Amino acid sequence: VVLMEESVLRYRTADPEAMRGQLRHLLAVMPLASVSLGIIPFTAQRNVWPLEAFYLHDDTTAVVETLTAEIKVKQPRELADYAKAFAGLAEMAVHGGAARDLIQAAIDALE
Repeated sequence: VVLMEESVLRYRTADPEAMRGQLRHLLAVMPLASVSLGIIPFTAQRNVWPLEAFYLHDDTTAVVETLTAEIKVKQPRELADYAKAFAGLAEMAVHGGAARDLIQAAIDALE
Protein backbone atom coordinates (compact mmCIF):
# COMPACT_ATOMS: atom_id res chain seq x y z
CA VAL A 1 0.00 0.00 0.00
CA VAL A 2 1.35 3.39 -1.01
CA LEU A 3 -0.23 6.56 0.33
CA MET A 4 0.63 10.06 -0.80
CA GLU A 5 -0.76 13.52 -0.31
CA GLU A 6 -2.38 15.23 -3.31
CA SER A 7 0.16 18.03 -2.90
CA VAL A 8 2.93 15.57 -3.85
CA LEU A 9 1.27 15.18 -7.25
CA ARG A 10 1.51 18.92 -7.81
CA TYR A 11 4.95 19.81 -6.46
CA ARG A 12 7.14 20.88 -9.39
CA THR A 13 10.21 18.79 -8.66
CA ALA A 14 11.16 18.52 -12.35
CA ASP A 15 10.28 20.08 -15.68
CA PRO A 16 6.67 19.61 -16.91
CA GLU A 17 7.58 16.81 -19.33
CA ALA A 18 9.27 14.77 -16.61
CA MET A 19 6.42 15.44 -14.19
CA ARG A 20 3.85 14.27 -16.75
CA GLY A 21 5.90 11.11 -17.26
CA GLN A 22 6.01 10.39 -13.53
CA LEU A 23 2.29 11.02 -13.09
CA ARG A 24 1.43 8.87 -16.12
CA HIS A 25 3.58 6.11 -14.64
CA LEU A 26 1.41 6.20 -11.51
CA LEU A 27 -1.67 5.79 -13.72
CA ALA A 28 0.00 2.90 -15.56
CA VAL A 29 0.87 0.91 -12.42
CA MET A 30 -2.41 1.48 -10.57
CA PRO A 31 -4.18 -1.50 -12.20
CA LEU A 32 -1.42 -3.93 -11.17
CA ALA A 33 -2.52 -6.46 -8.57
CA SER A 34 0.62 -5.78 -6.53
CA VAL A 35 -0.08 -2.02 -6.31
CA SER A 36 -2.52 -0.26 -4.02
CA LEU A 37 -2.19 3.51 -4.40
CA GLY A 38 -4.14 5.90 -2.22
CA ILE A 39 -4.14 9.67 -2.58
CA ILE A 40 -5.06 11.89 0.37
CA PRO A 41 -6.99 14.76 -1.24
CA PHE A 42 -6.65 18.41 -0.26
CA THR A 43 -10.29 18.22 0.84
CA ALA A 44 -9.85 15.29 3.26
CA GLN A 45 -11.03 15.82 6.81
CA ARG A 46 -7.72 15.65 8.66
CA ASN A 47 -7.32 13.40 11.68
CA VAL A 48 -3.57 12.78 11.26
CA TRP A 49 -0.82 15.27 10.44
CA PRO A 50 2.46 13.39 9.89
CA LEU A 51 5.50 15.52 10.56
CA GLU A 52 7.82 13.46 8.39
CA ALA A 53 7.73 10.80 5.70
CA PHE A 54 7.72 7.26 6.99
CA TYR A 55 7.57 3.77 5.59
CA LEU A 56 6.31 0.62 7.29
CA HIS A 57 8.21 -2.24 5.70
CA ASP A 58 6.66 -4.92 7.90
CA ASP A 59 5.62 -5.36 11.52
CA THR A 60 9.23 -5.14 12.71
CA THR A 61 10.61 -1.98 11.11
CA ALA A 62 9.54 1.54 10.21
CA VAL A 63 11.86 3.93 8.39
CA VAL A 64 11.48 7.63 9.12
CA GLU A 65 12.99 10.28 6.86
CA THR A 66 14.10 13.52 8.47
CA LEU A 67 15.97 16.45 6.98
CA THR A 68 19.34 15.00 7.95
CA ALA A 69 18.87 11.28 8.49
CA GLU A 70 16.95 8.10 7.83
CA ILE A 71 15.98 6.48 11.12
CA LYS A 72 15.03 2.82 11.54
CA VAL A 73 12.41 2.33 14.24
CA LYS A 74 12.18 -1.13 15.78
CA GLN A 75 10.65 -0.56 19.22
CA PRO A 76 7.19 -2.21 19.33
CA ARG A 77 5.55 0.78 21.06
CA GLU A 78 6.89 3.19 18.44
CA LEU A 79 5.97 0.82 15.59
CA ALA A 80 2.42 0.78 16.94
CA ASP A 81 2.34 4.59 16.78
CA TYR A 82 3.42 4.54 13.14
CA ALA A 83 0.92 1.80 12.31
CA LYS A 84 -1.84 3.86 13.93
CA ALA A 85 -0.79 6.96 11.97
CA PHE A 86 -0.72 4.96 8.73
CA ALA A 87 -4.21 3.61 9.42
CA GLY A 88 -5.48 7.15 9.99
CA LEU A 89 -3.91 8.35 6.75
CA ALA A 90 -5.35 5.36 4.88
CA GLU A 91 -8.85 6.29 6.07
CA MET A 92 -8.46 9.73 4.47
CA ALA A 93 -7.17 8.41 1.13
CA VAL A 94 -9.16 7.83 -2.03
CA HIS A 95 -8.41 4.92 -4.35
CA GLY A 96 -9.38 3.70 -7.80
CA GLY A 97 -11.24 6.16 -10.00
CA ALA A 98 -11.10 9.00 -7.49
CA ALA A 99 -7.31 8.64 -7.18
CA ARG A 100 -6.96 8.45 -10.97
CA ASP A 101 -9.00 11.67 -11.27
CA LEU A 102 -6.63 13.48 -8.89
CA ILE A 103 -3.59 12.27 -10.83
CA GLN A 104 -5.17 13.25 -14.14
CA ALA A 105 -6.02 16.71 -12.76
CA ALA A 106 -2.36 17.15 -11.80
CA ILE A 107 -1.34 16.14 -15.34
CA ASP A 108 -3.88 18.55 -16.83
CA ALA A 109 -2.52 21.37 -14.65
CA LEU A 110 0.87 20.88 -16.33
CA GLU A 111 -0.59 21.44 -19.82
